[in-house]
Amino acid sequence: MSIRNWPAAERPREKLLELGAASLSDAELLAIFLRTGVSGKSAVDLARHLLGQFGSLRALLEARQGVFIQHLGLGPAKFAQLQAVLEMGRRHLAERVRHDSVLDSPIAVRDYLKALLRHEPHEIFGCLFLDSRHRVLGFEALFQGTIDNATVYPRHVVKRALDYNAAALILCHNHPSGNAEPSLADRKLTKVLQKALELVDVRVLDHIIVGEGDPLSMAEYGWI
Repeated sequence: MSIRNWPAAERPREKLLELGAASLSDAELLAIFLRTGVSGKSAVDLARHLLGQFGSLRALLEARQGVFIQHLGLGPAKFAQLQAVLEMGRRHLAERVRHDSVLDSPIAVRDYLKALLRHEPHEIFGCLFLDSRHRVLGFEALFQGTIDNATVYPRHVVKRALDYNAAALILCHNHPSGNAEPSLADRKLTKVLQKALELVDVRVLDHIIVGEGDPLSMAEYGWI
């Protein structure tokens, strides 16, 4: 049966408008994105089929183009559309941390960094540069490494902080393994960067590690 013939309360679009997006299942949300099904499958049926093939909604959202377009009902246009949606989400999160002090919105900062780094297959080290009021000046991914390691050069971090005329910054990197617990090397690097940045009067507020689940704040654990 076509979705248009379903009871209104069961149609994903009408359900979203009535109850909000959070009330929808992964398949229902994906069905709204797909808009139409294929021969023999409604949009919801197709969404369930795709989730079964990818294994999860996250795996579908983070799939590379070559993998994505090989699946039923998907193609380059849908891939481009999805990337636009994801980028709008990242920019929305960025707006939340730009206007006020990052100290007033620590959850928004972590959500933003998680959106930037969680999907990366290799370790990325970056900095969120801040002004004297701890408002965001910009974010840069400074170093990229192997699946579990990135070589970080303190001199370059200091240079970019000076280029931004930053008064403070938040260090961040991801752990592709999913375990956000900082290694001994992570903690040593943080201390080295703190000392190097102190010489140019730039304060390190935090070092956030992105893995599975909630990002870890080294400042909250007393390591900064």
